[in-house]
Amino acid sequence: MDGVPEPYTEWTFVTNHARVLAAIADNDRARIRDIAAHCRLTERTVQKIIADLEQAGYLSRTREGRTNAYRITPGEVLRHPAEAGAGLTVTSLLALLVHDEANRAAPPDGHRVPRPALGPEEAF
Repeated sequence: MDGVPEPYTEWTFVTNHARVLAAIADNDRARIRDIAAHCRLTERTVQKIIADLEQAGYLSRTREGRTNAYRITPGEVLRHPAEAGAGLTVTSLLALLVHDEANRAAPPDGHRVPRPALGPEEAF
């Protein structure tokens, strides 16, 4: 099937759920097709991840015409007991991932523009 990314079978530091959440934080009206391509996942996988994130309360979506608009719940505490016990939120995770993404997208001259830190009250 054309356009389906090659599966990656090795372990990674960042989960697919975190990748999808970061892609939505970057563009809250992104199409599933675009999120899948950005994250190197299948569209079906992205649909399941979005459903997981919605069910857990990390994400909500509303229909706007023919597209979906997503809203991330920034104060939601991360699920794993190690992060939840420390009170780490979705905002904390996204601040790290979005900052990394901005640095990777820096111009070829190497000049990187630091992004402002995200506050706990900031909505995505």
